[in-house]
Amino acid sequence: MTDATSREAIPEPQNPLGIDGIEFVEFATSRPQALGGVLERMGFRPVARHRSREVELYRQGSLNVIVNAQPADVPRTVQPVERPVISAFALRVRDAQAAFRRALELGAWEIPVRAQAMELNIPAIHGVGESLIYFVDRYDEFSIYDIDFRAIPTVDPHPPALAGLHFFGIVQYVGPDRTADWVEFYSRLFGFRKLPEETHFGIMPKGLLLESPCRTFLLQLIEPEDTARFAPMEEHLQRIGLGAPDVPAAVAALEKRGIEFFATERVRSNERGALTKPLVGSVMFELVKSEARR
Repeated sequence: MTDATSREAIPEPQNPLGIDGIEFVEFATSRPQALGGVLERMGFRPVARHRSREVELYRQGSLNVIVNAQPADVPRTVQPVERPVISAFALRVRDAQAAFRRALELGAWEIPVRAQAMELNIPAIHGVGESLIYFVDRYDEFSIYDIDFRAIPTVDPHPPALAGLHFFGIVQYVGPDRTADWVEFYSRLFGFRKLPEETHFGIMPKGLLLESPCRTFLLQLIEPEDTARFAPMEEHLQRIGLGAPDVPAAVAALEKRGIEFFATERVRSNERGALTKPLVGSVMFELVKSEARR
């Protein structure tokens, strides 16, 4: 992932949907308690449970993570299995229905309505693999959680972020020679802007970076290399990038909570970034030096 320090010379991008950041990232798993334990070690707290589904909301600061153990009821979407996978992310937008209609007009695949009686209908389209992309326009004074979730008693609904952590981006693995297709998808539908190929920050320099039109987060597209190009691989959302104003301080705080980081010749924590070892089999978080942006 990258930092925002070298982006001042880039012209202000168009923002046709009024995107205003990431509202949440969702994991699907049949072991929600195991994943919940990992998230708590990462500084998150469970703050609410869905009224009718096996879904729980974890939060710290501006970060919302959904843990979804509900069996999928729509074809070609993620079924919860033992190894947690990133099954969706939600974009904050000016008008969710307008953003949804525009995406469909530009060729996106619609997700059928799944809301039950008295539940919010959050519009969504298919993303990479079997993942979903939601559009959310309730995130200021009133949020999507006010209707569909019940707060957990005695828990602070807005726990502070550990070491200033905030959403920095999402890493997506793509198939061989598929980067251009995904650049077209994200730029055409949402207004993402491709950053120069030499733009790399943090400690994981591979891949192409796309900046959101609101300039608050990045998507990183990574193709397989060398012999891995010929191995079977499904495209998917691979990990979350978390910004931290002081990466060594964040690493130290997380290590005290039992989180282990890679320390090899190629991947080692430093002031620019860090990468956690896999948690509960597959979950990884990447830290990148970054100040939260609005």
